[in-house]
Amino acid sequence: MLAVLCHLREPQYGYSLRQALVEGGMPMEEGTLYPLLRRLESQGLLASEWQVSDGPPRRYYQLSPAGRQLLIELMQAWRSLAASMDKILKENENGSE
Repeated sequence: MLAVLCHLREPQYGYSLRQALVEGGMPMEEGTLYPLLRRLESQGLLASEWQVSDGPPRRYYQLSPAGRQLLIELMQAWRSLAASMDKILKENENGSE
């Protein structure tokens, strides 16, 4: 979810979001992504709108204000967890010599 929220600071439609995730090393199946987008929108974390341009109509998603706040909180939690894990791994490496 954190990776999806990070990519939705700017509007994206489902396929472009999926491609961005793949390029970032986090592949996600359509059967996982689209239900996640609908759930996040129903929770008020995303806003969406249909746009019609040269091709078929596309539904674009973007973080709502509540989604932006949650992203900040999740990023802080992730960094804290990563720092804790780094400490544990370094201690383990030093103890195994």
